[in-house]
Amino acid sequence: MQGLNRDRMEHFSPQPTPPRKGWPRPQQQPPRPRRDPAPSRLAYRLNRMWLTPAVRRLTRVGLPIFAVAMIVLVWWSDDSRRASVTGWATGMIEQVQNREQFMVREMAIEGASAPVERALQMMLPVDLPASSFDIDLDALRRDILLLDAVREVDLRIRPGGVLVARVTERQPVLLWRHASGIDLLDETGHRITSIMSRDARPDLPLIAGEGASAAADEAIALFRAAEPVAPRLRGLQRMGERRWDVVLDRGQRIQLPADNPVAAFERALALDAAQLMLARNISVVDMRDAARPTVRMGLDARNQIRRARGQPELGPDGLPVDNS
Repeated sequence: MQGLNRDRMEHFSPQPTPPRKGWPRPQQQPPRPRRDPAPSRLAYRLNRMWLTPAVRRLTRVGLPIFAVAMIVLVWWSDDSRRASVTGWATGMIEQVQNREQFMVREMAIEGASAPVERALQMMLPVDLPASSFDIDLDALRRDILLLDAVREVDLRIRPGGVLVARVTERQPVLLWRHASGIDLLDETGHRITSIMSRDARPDLPLIAGEGASAAADEAIALFRAAEPVAPRLRGLQRMGERRWDVVLDRGQRIQLPADNPVAAFERALALDAAQLMLARNISVVDMRDAARPTVRMGLDARNQIRRARGQPELGPDGLPVDNS
């Protein structure tokens, strides 16, 4: 009976009430302080620096280049790596340069005389066949132009490995006799070559004296004006490196001024055409004073006058000869 009552009491005993949802209410957290939207001083300065074009360029370009350069420098500092790369590059360059299409096998010279052609063959810096990369055409052209006989030269490498040299030689128009010998000159007075005697080129007019080559243009003009006395003309002599003397046969001379010598020479030829001046016994015609040309009589004419006056004759040295 008691056990039954006990069961009934347990059956009818109040059950614990489950807590309701959301109960008890959690304590409310204090609100967080609002963040200041203004940047910090450091962030502001960094942002301003980033807006500078130089800083952006340095960061995007300069720093990567510097990093790559440092890596390459460290790698290149090793002697074995450097020697390996240098040997590989040299081998590749030689392999390319020695290809068949770059080889020069012969040299053809056009427009040159035999002595100039031999000189050009000797001036080639390498022995053929050789790579065209081993032949510096500009340097070779400068060396060829150092030859006195060469005025111009054109160097080209034709397909097929032929080095062609087109040479324009200087043409001799004057013979220049000076203390060291006889040289051939072109129309500009440039030396071409030397000869042993005038007989080697009797067809060329002769000039003489120091500094005569520097006035080659005047000499050529005087030779052109001397056509009326060409059979008697022996040459021109430079006097004091400033003026010309026209030398004729029989020892006659026409002294010309330093300024405008061609006009003075033409006046002397006009006097000769009018009065046969050069056919007389005259040794010197002085045209240096344009307003007053003078002549110097020859030895025979002076002795003839002295004989007429009863005076002693003059010898070849210009001194009186005692015939007593």
